[in-house]
Amino acid sequence: MDNGRWQHYWHVFQSSRLGSIGAGIILLYLVIAIAAPLVAPFDAEERVAQPFLQPGGDYLLGTNDVGQDIFSEMVFGTRVSLLIGILAAFLSILVGCLVGIVAGYFGGKTDSILMRLVDLVLVVPFLPLMILLAAFIGPSFWNLILVISILSWASPARVIRSQVLTVKTKGFVEAARSIGSSVPTILGKHILPGVIPIALSQFVMAASHAILIEASLSFLGLGDPLNKSWGTILYYAQARNAFLTDAWVWWVLPPGVMITALVIGFAFTGYSLEEIFNPRLRKG
Repeated sequence: MDNGRWQHYWHVFQSSRLGSIGAGIILLYLVIAIAAPLVAPFDAEERVAQPFLQPGGDYLLGTNDVGQDIFSEMVFGTRVSLLIGILAAFLSILVGCLVGIVAGYFGGKTDSILMRLVDLVLVVPFLPLMILLAAFIGPSFWNLILVISILSWASPARVIRSQVLTVKTKGFVEAARSIGSSVPTILGKHILPGVIPIALSQFVMAASHAILIEASLSFLGLGDPLNKSWGTILYYAQARNAFLTDAWVWWVLPPGVMITALVIGFAFTGYSLEEIFNPRLRKG
């Protein structure tokens, strides 16, 4: 895709208020994740005070049941939640691109088989399958990413296949076929550039969903016990009955707000990208 087209996309994105807000939120979280040791006043694993200390003084959000600073937990949890969301989204989009491009370009039985597989993944009840896979594979950082990817690749694959069906009818693809270009050359030089914009918008939405899934699994006790994420903070808050006491204000509400804000940021950005790459969605 030529630079002029990308410059046009960037101009449209900058003119989108929702896109700018969403990108700003994501950028803020990235800065917090990268600079976590500088932002957090304590080590998230360090016992710094007596348990169940209320907010005040050096402890902005008080302490948890073992005396760890909750604010520091949240800051370092940004790293884990964001990293899992981005890596899981990248893997699911990678698989979705592979399946969508192969199905859309080759068509016929290949398309039929792959799309039936996509349909199977989409119709299986999501929550029970998610819990079953996470419990069977076991709780760990990479297993969480694997579970989320297994459950998230099908929808992007269908969207990307639709784009491939459009791109492969273009004149430059027909010309490449007529001069005897190999299939890898056609896919890599002509088909792939046409699906990258759609894949990018799908990636942003997949990252949003991945963060929610990670938080849900961790809240159910199926997250990585060795890494603190927002979901594990909520899990331990629930296990220590924080929901039934005043501690929910500083132990439950802040990680919930962090999750909600980041998901909104990804949603705003993804919506704006979809408007950019699909002009029919634009207003006015």
